[in-house]
Amino acid sequence: MARTRARLSFMPSRIQAMDLRTAQPAPKQADPHYLTPEHRAWSAAVIRRAGGVCQGSGCGRTGVRLFADHVIELRDGGAPFDPANGQALCGACHTRKTAEERRRRQAEPYRRPRPCGL
Repeated sequence: MARTRARLSFMPSRIQAMDLRTAQPAPKQADPHYLTPEHRAWSAAVIRRAGGVCQGSGCGRTGVRLFADHVIELRDGGAPFDPANGQALCGACHTRKTAEERRRRQAEPYRRPRPCGL
């Protein structure tokens, strides 16, 4: 009995989950800026400069995939290809920084864009 139970616990399910969404989300598309040769060169330079170490505050992880991150985000006026505006972050630090920046941006009061010519 115990042997049968152990064997059954390792059998994968043959039933797949159904997708019940009425509208499928559009496939994710990368911003064209991140696909340019200039950005790829900038990213490689930032990661190379880090020497394989995450530059996140207090992290220092090694042996993980690193992402070149803009210290001052592009939408906040950061220089797109200045190596001084780059840091290499592991996935966890990059996700945390992105979420913090989004939270900060959403906390700012909305300012309606001024019409052209005013």
